[in-house]
Amino acid sequence: MFSRILTSAVFAGAAAGLIAALLQLFFVQPVLLHAELYEGGDLVHFGAETTVSAVQDLGGIDVMRDGLSILFTMLTYTGYAFLLIAGMALAQDRGARIDGRTGILWGVAGFIAFHFAPGLTLAPEVPGVAAADVAQRQVWWFATVIAAAIAMWLIAFGTGWASWAVAAVLLLAPHVIGAPEPEVFTGPVPTELGALFAARAFGVGMAAWVLLGSFAGFFWQREGQHALAAQRA
Repeated sequence: MFSRILTSAVFAGAAAGLIAALLQLFFVQPVLLHAELYEGGDLVHFGAETTVSAVQDLGGIDVMRDGLSILFTMLTYTGYAFLLIAGMALAQDRGARIDGRTGILWGVAGFIAFHFAPGLTLAPEVPGVAAADVAQRQVWWFATVIAAAIAMWLIAFGTGWASWAVAAVLLLAPHVIGAPEPEVFTGPVPTELGALFAARAFGVGMAAWVLLGSFAGFFWQREGQHALAAQRA
């Protein structure tokens, strides 16, 4: 069983992580680099004189930085894959069908738990914006992810209204309580740029998680078929 989980997670996580990294380099990184110009003072909002053009090419390649970013993203999504496939294994024991198609639903649930639920109140941030204490935000983020993951499980495998009611409470509670916020909202980056970054972060995250779920379901089913064939041989 562990060998099956390991193989499925590594292949699914590496494949989804590579695609996610490439999407981030193309769609997200240029927005971050643009925001860093405002953070460093090279660009200034509201028409003050600047030392660089706001429309300059921000897509230059830094082999070391981009290579490490790709590697880190692949490792991150491999970690996500282990969690996802562990859940798939438990669900299959309960009679659920796991394959590439049903894995898409698992990917959507993972996106909601790890990206959308915490990001709904603690949105992805560009450099230079005001933020609350890092430790407090991390505690809130982890609590929200755990609550959302449990809620997704209850929605999928709960047996009645009580389970679904608990799931609704778990999804809503972190946002009713609220994420830690800075005392004053300030920052040099235009709000339009921050909104674009958040939108693209969510878009890339959604695409990556859907692919991760599909890959995880596919490799889990394939490894199971290989194991069954080996037993019969």
